[in-house]
Parts: sequence; C-alpha cells; structure tokens
Amino acid sequence: MRVTVNDNELEVELLGPEGAPVVIACHGAPGLGSRAEPRASFGRLADSYRVLVYDARGSGVSEGKGPFTHEQWAADVEGLREWVGAERVVLAGGSYGGFMAMEYAVRHPDRVLALVLRDTSPDNANEDMARANALATRRVDLDLEKFGRIMDGRTRDDADLKECWREILPLYDHVYDPAKVEEKVEATHYRYETHNWAFTENMPRYDLKDRLPSLTCPVLVTVGRDDWITPVACSETIARLVPHARLVVFEKSGHSPQVEEAEAWTACVRGFLDEVVGAGAPAGRG
Repeated sequence: MRVTVNDNELEVELLGPEGAPVVIACHGAPGLGSRAEPRASFGRLADSYRVLVYDARGSGVSEGKGPFTHEQWAADVEGLREWVGAERVVLAGGSYGGFMAMEYAVRHPDRVLALVLRDTSPDNANEDMARANALATRRVDLDLEKFGRIMDGRTRDDADLKECWREILPLYDHVYDPAKVEEKVEATHYRYETHNWAFTENMPRYDLKDRLPSLTCPVLVTVGRDDWITPVACSETIARLVPHARLVVFEKSGHSPQVEEAEAWTACVRGFLDEVVGAGAPAGRG
C-alpha cells in the first residue's frame, strides 16, 4: 500500500495480527535494498507480531524526494510509527538498515521497546575493514574501478550501479553461488542517486558510538562470522557500548545469517523478542 509520510509516498506492507507488538524492520543498502528482505526474514514472526516493512524514501518503488539523510530517514520511521498507531515499537534492521534502527533509537528512545540488529556497524569504521577484506579475497578477481565507484558513491546511473552491484555481490555469502548472485542482480531495484548520497554525504559523518551507551532498551546484535562488509568486530563494538546488549555470531554465514542460517537466526530473534517484549503484549496506542 502507498502511505504518505513527511510529504513522500512510501510503499508499505503490514503483516501479522492487529493488536500484536509492532516490529518496524528497516532494509539495508539505500538505492539497492527494498522491503523484500525484511519481509522474508521478519515475516516469519508475523504469526505473533505485527510486522511493518517498507521501501525507504528513494529506494525500491517508494517516491524519492530528497534529502536522503539519516535525519530524514529516521523522521520517516517516526512517521510510520505514528501511522501504524503504536506508542512503542521494536526497531529492526540489517546492514545499513541497522544504522537507521540505531539512528532512530538514539533520537526516540522512549518509543523503542527493543532493538534487533544484524550485520551492522556503529560508525563508518567498517568501510576500511570492508575494503581490506575485498582486496584480500581469492573468491573473484574484482574490477577495482567498479568496486571503487560503488563503495565511494560515484556510480554514474542506474545501469552502472547494477554493474557495480554485480561486481561486489560474490563477496557477501558464506558459500559463493554465481547463479544466486545473478538472481539477486536481476531482482534489485536500482536508484543510483540515493545510493550515491548515502555514501558521499552520510557515511563520512556516521558515528553513533558516543550515543549508544545511553540506550536502555534490550538489544540483540547478530552477525555472520564471514561478513566482509560489516565484520564481526563492528558488532562487538555495538555490544560493548550498549548496556546489556546480547551478541550472537552465526558461524556458517556471511552478511546474511537470516538467509544462510535462517532457522537458527529466526529462533534466536523470536526467543529474544518473546522474552523481552512478549508476543502477547499489547502494541500500545499513541
């Protein structure tokens, strides 16, 4: 469904029973990601939770009015919380979606029941780690020009973003499957302007380390052992900074344990939420 939030139409899906605790799940990869990934992963919890997934401003099939700042994207999450009518919500996100879940939580701590983070980072230190991991890989021979354009936010148009995405996708999974890579390439919505903004404007300034210790909500941090782009060290930093955060490392996963170890990851997230939120708890109304 189309929902207008802050003068921008977003494509939104609501899954699960009315009245259940609300989970807002943020997708990663601005300009490349969409609601499809959080729908597949958090949709598994829709038997007990009210799950809201959406294409962020400038991604998927949502409208793309700028700016594509963290401030604007966090404000859009707040608009979605108000629209769904929940006083407090669980915020979830993987990769760049984890950046946004944390950005929202430090801005609106009174609105967050719990945080579920996957393969993410508290600052931009992951970028240097990712570059080193990519250059050290023996999996594929990287075209360093394409690699540089996508990492630096210098893609030329949607077609170029597609080719650069194809170049780095082999790095993501624990087990490389060229057929799956090509399937992902063709399934992606490409919005190069959003991607470029995220990596030229937002990432150089991204650093939440000094604000994370103020969080008081329960926090689950999950990560794949072989994650190349937001390595385990990034999740360890989050877990160290956030009081009482829980860290779970999935040993047979790359950047996507919600896919590569789906059953174990889902059981981990469900167990955490059932404990700290309770599937039978009311969502609350604003």
